[in-house]
Amino acid sequence: MAIMTSMSPPKATSQTPVRSLPQRMEALRKANEIRTQRAQLKKELKNGEKDIIEVLQGPPEFLLTAKVIDLLLVVPKFGRVKATRVLTRCRISQAKTVGGLSDRQRAELVETLSKRG
Repeated sequence: MAIMTSMSPPKATSQTPVRSLPQRMEALRKANEIRTQRAQLKKELKNGEKDIIEVLQGPPEFLLTAKVIDLLLVVPKFGRVKATRVLTRCRISQAKTVGGLSDRQRAELVETLSKRG
C-alpha cells in the first residue's frame, strides 16, 4: 500500500517587507545616529553631566525605544541589583522602554530616584 502525502501550500510567515537599497541605507543611517546619541547621553549620565531624573521626565525622541534598565545601569552607584530593585519597587518590567512607561510608572520612578540621593 502506498503512503500518500498531502501537498499543502506553505504557511504564510511574517517577514520583514522588502526594502530598496536607499531605504535600507536610510534605516541604517538613522539607527547609527540613534546609537551615537544614546552613547553620548550614557556618557553624560555616567560623568554626572546629565541627571537621570531630568532625562526620564522629558526624554528625547532617540531615547524612547531604549530600555529603562540600560539607562539606570550607567548612573553612578547603580549596579544591576540596585537597578532591578528600583524597577521592582516601581512595578516596572526590566523589558520596559522609556517611551513605554505609563505616567504612573514614570512618576513613581522619578520619585524613587529623587529619594536616592
